[in-house]
Amino acid sequence: MHDVRELIESGPEAVRRLARRDHPLDLDALEAASRRRTAAEDQVSRLRARLKAAARRDTRDAVPDEEERAAARALRDRVQEAETQARAATAELTRRLRTIPNLPLDQVPDGRSEKEAVEIRRGGPPVEAGEAGAAHHADIGERLGLFDSARATRLSGARFQVGRGPGARLERALGDFLLDLHTARHGYTEYTVPFLVNRETMMGTGQLPKFEEDLFATRVGDRELFLIPTAEVPLTNLVAGRTLTDAELPLAFTARTPCFRSEAGSYGRDTRGLLRLHQFEKVELVRVCAPADAPSQFELMTGHVEECLRRLELSYRVVLLPAGDMGFSARMTYDVEVWLPGSGAFREISSVSDCGTFQARRAGIRHRDATGRKGFAATLNGSALPIGRTVAALLEQGCRPDGSVVLPEVLVPYTGFRRLLPGGRTA
Repeated sequence: MHDVRELIESGPEAVRRLARRDHPLDLDALEAASRRRTAAEDQVSRLRARLKAAARRDTRDAVPDEEERAAARALRDRVQEAETQARAATAELTRRLRTIPNLPLDQVPDGRSEKEAVEIRRGGPPVEAGEAGAAHHADIGERLGLFDSARATRLSGARFQVGRGPGARLERALGDFLLDLHTARHGYTEYTVPFLVNRETMMGTGQLPKFEEDLFATRVGDRELFLIPTAEVPLTNLVAGRTLTDAELPLAFTARTPCFRSEAGSYGRDTRGLLRLHQFEKVELVRVCAPADAPSQFELMTGHVEECLRRLELSYRVVLLPAGDMGFSARMTYDVEVWLPGSGAFREISSVSDCGTFQARRAGIRHRDATGRKGFAATLNGSALPIGRTVAALLEQGCRPDGSVVLPEVLVPYTGFRRLLPGGRTA
């Protein structure tokens, strides 16, 4: 969320930057809402001062008569009415602010889709573009007995998957490998977190109100909870409402959780295989730091994601997303895209986002520097990695002419096998 004063003071500059995100900022309406809140809060302060002064007079004077008591009651009623109006004005302003996305940094390119993304670098084995007869991971997985899409559909409908035998083992192995890498080598603290969170927690990281239609919600009695779309939500909110000092920062959290997304806006894209499921598992990274350190922490986290892919011997590239294609809370995002021979294209496997102080302001994550100056912390997040998409890449890049799949050596201690063979066999 934004500081309303900063938005208003920046005026046309804020309008220009948000227009790059296709968000029309109504500055006049925002200023009017801000003035209404200020006026309502001033009215409360004046009336409270009068009420306090009247109470002091009552303690000095004799027992007040009925007229004085009636005046005091009327004043208290006016205070309560003014407080109600102030709450309504604050709620209106907050509602407006919560719908405004983060401001893109100047180095973020213009554009509204992945077509305008700027390639930064490539890594892993060289890509063999145009490879003839490359198989799709859904076909590979079914042939090797790793998936059972038909049973998944009978259980839950479209966009769910059942892993079986070596397929389930590979998913478990990947999660263990990634968590070991991030905790032992990259310095993240592993957490287990709730998979159901409340509305305030979703607000804190920017999933609400913008993406409510993309969330799965449940209600028991008067209790409303949301299934998490990513572990970023509970991990970032672990420090909600806290004031963090330079001595405590940076913080680095990781967790492996299921993620639940309705994919309301995907319009039938990637309906086969593991790329766009309603439920999938992911290892998530979250970092919290002083605002000045966010750019270096952003590059550091991207390096952690890339190391996962290099160790898994996967071909990938890093692209800088354009302003109109970033997530709501991000001010700058790198997409890390893995090569999928079955599609003949690079596809997103991770998004690493620098959110600046945007999420921290929403969640109340404050920062106090060595001089005692107070402000808000910076937050960053990234996928490292989603299990299903990583399995898809391993199957497509590791597929051999005989139909088997060779896995990277680094996974053998976790899987107990190096090669996947037809019929659910391994070697």
